[in-house]
Amino acid sequence: MKIPCELVVWYVLPAIRKDIARELVDSHNMSQTEVAKRFGVTGAAISQYLKKKRGENLQIEESPNKQVYVNAIRESAERIANGTGAFADEVCIMCRVVKGMGLLKEIYEKQTGGEAPACACGPNTQMLP
Repeated sequence: MKIPCELVVWYVLPAIRKDIARELVDSHNMSQTEVAKRFGVTGAAISQYLKKKRGENLQIEESPNKQVYVNAIRESAERIANGTGAFADEVCIMCRVVKGMGLLKEIYEKQTGGEAPACACGPNTQMLP
């Protein structure tokens, strides 16, 4: 049985990286090299995100709540660009946005064919200490 975090690694994180990279390059005029440095990946990886060879996720793209995701991506990219947000922190924020939108639950159920555990089901989930 897969756990939701495994699906985040395979389906959510690449989409978040792709979308933040695109926003940093397009709206903040950052070079691919600078984005790669901030992400801790190679320039080739950023190039693949920008060419949509990596990070595509149709469930995010087709979500009725996509504008919430897009707005959160823009805010994260803004914080990264102006130095008030670290990439790792912004990815965690975006993961919570995806979970809060119900997308992690949808991705889990589509990919596994089973019911998503409570930890994948949105903002009301309580975290254990």
